[in-house]
Amino acid sequence: MAHALSAAERGLAVIPLSRGKLPALRSPHHDDPHPSPCHGECGRPGHGVYDASTDPVRIRELFAAAPWASGYGIACGLPPYHLIGIDLDTKTGADAPAALRELALRHLFTIPETVVVTTPSGGRHVWLSGPPDVVVPNSAGRLAPGIDIRGAGGYLVGPGSRTEQGVYSTVPGTAHLPPAACPEALLRLLVPPLRRRPATAPPRAAVQQGQGLVQFVLAAHEGQRNTRLFWAACRAYENGLGEALTGPLTEAALRVGLTLREARSTIASAARLTGHA
Repeated sequence: MAHALSAAERGLAVIPLSRGKLPALRSPHHDDPHPSPCHGECGRPGHGVYDASTDPVRIRELFAAAPWASGYGIACGLPPYHLIGIDLDTKTGADAPAALRELALRHLFTIPETVVVTTPSGGRHVWLSGPPDVVVPNSAGRLAPGIDIRGAGGYLVGPGSRTEQGVYSTVPGTAHLPPAACPEALLRLLVPPLRRRPATAPPRAAVQQGQGLVQFVLAAHEGQRNTRLFWAACRAYENGLGEALTGPLTEAALRVGLTLREARSTIASAARLTGHA
């Protein structure tokens, strides 16, 4: 909690996390018969990143309600920094730092001096600041394998957090830095171009066309099931296949171990993010 309060003093909104890096507080709507679209309007805690606050009184209340919390998350996309997290993962065997360097050379940008946090698995989180009028979506592997983006509606595990894998720490010499402005060339890569909504394919043809997305979900291992389902649902909605593939994607999610509630909630999040909710 001390680390979380210190982050809040810098203007970063935080929430308590469990050792599994998930929001520590259970949703108050967990036992509802249908997933709730509530983002905290009910006034009760347990709405994940929507609970995030910079108010020390509120933060203490959240941690008091979750005494088992061993870490904290920093909400992205909120003022004053409109934080964007570049998550360079090493767990998949991909060389994410090399991929980012290649993108920087190809698109003529450099990553400025900024806060960098090391993860227990050997990865790094690069903190950048986005413009207030641009919404950067969350994504997994869209830029390159091993590079995940934490934007609006997402969160970063804060330095000082202890998880099942180990402790998150700030790279020496970067803790005092403010999040640096995201280079414009990189920002253009992070924000998908506006598209005209394509005509919806006939259901049978759409399902056939979307088999690759369904197989992508079916290939998910534990720890990547939600991420893969969210990515596949986003691509389906972007290509006009969202409604037709909701059933097949849900069935695939159930087969890899997600609950019906989790699958529906993840697909609904993808619909909201792509403007189809």
